[in-house]
Amino acid sequence: MQKQGANFLLFIGLLVVSGCARFGRPGTASPRKGDEIVVAGQLFHTGTPVVLWMDADGYDAYRVERRFSLLDRADWKSSVEDNPSLTTPNRYGQRRSVLSESEAEQTRGGGWPLSLLREKVDQFVIHYDVAGTSRECFKTLHDVRDLSVHFMLDLDGTIYQTLDLKERAWHATTSNSRSIGIEIANVGAYSPQNTNVLDRWYKCGPDGRSFISIPSEFEPSGIRNANGILRPARNQPVKGTIQDQELVQYDFTPQQYEALIKLTATLCTIFPKIDCHFPEDEKGKVVPEKLSDERLSSYQGLLGHFHIQRNKTDPGPAFDWDRVIGGARQLLQPALGSGKMQTYK
Repeated sequence: MQKQGANFLLFIGLLVVSGCARFGRPGTASPRKGDEIVVAGQLFHTGTPVVLWMDADGYDAYRVERRFSLLDRADWKSSVEDNPSLTTPNRYGQRRSVLSESEAEQTRGGGWPLSLLREKVDQFVIHYDVAGTSRECFKTLHDVRDLSVHFMLDLDGTIYQTLDLKERAWHATTSNSRSIGIEIANVGAYSPQNTNVLDRWYKCGPDGRSFISIPSEFEPSGIRNANGILRPARNQPVKGTIQDQELVQYDFTPQQYEALIKLTATLCTIFPKIDCHFPEDEKGKVVPEKLSDERLSSYQGLLGHFHIQRNKTDPGPAFDWDRVIGGARQLLQPALGSGKMQTYK
């Protein structure tokens, strides 16, 4: 009997040890590497710095209170008093229009199987934020306009994720339920006769090179890596036509392109219905206007905000579609000598 009791205790001990080996010892931290995004509650590596809404300096679109108001006026009741244009304490919703009744019931509490989310998401929408920095962008979306976006990409290449990708963010009207959105820090595109904003944000140094000079009213900028000079990828402003409008815009920063390429490759891997391409015309160039309703309804891949709404011009004429798609496709190629596709998981 004593021997049986000892064996039982030994068995229990082995279970405890094996359980700790599988899950980690109770109370121990499980640190992230700092490049992960969250998709249906799971972490996926991107290979570039990501700040999550759960991090101390993140931007949380799940919160009801305003992020940048006075603390004692941040609650919802005070927010509506201060800004009557706010209509709901929620800045996100359910991907309802792409769900059947049973799927909507299954996911209404927030629990999404990754396999189901992969079936429903097939577009990655690119915006410029007009705000100039991700801090100012979140302030505008969350505190002022009752909107949201999954990702923000700051001038230094830092990616901020504000919501799990299972959520329907409010950024692209008819494409919201099927898409993921990103706001890239850039003050935008303007007519050649109206470049006052560009003149305030971009300066020319003694060496003839353009650099970004954030106006004082947008300080603190919230940029994590503010040491060093931030420059557009191309020195001169870029001219082009979007929605039949002639526009001029400074390019995004090299840091932004590098981060976006890695995020694009990651999303195209996680979501097989997001094809790594952009809407092309007969010459293989990006379509510079809203897609027809028929084409938009069937389109799967990357697209600009201007492809969805006729009154939008973002991400503008300076956005280098070939650079992003070409770079992401290189990352999506089978690893040299292995014959296996990189999965970013």
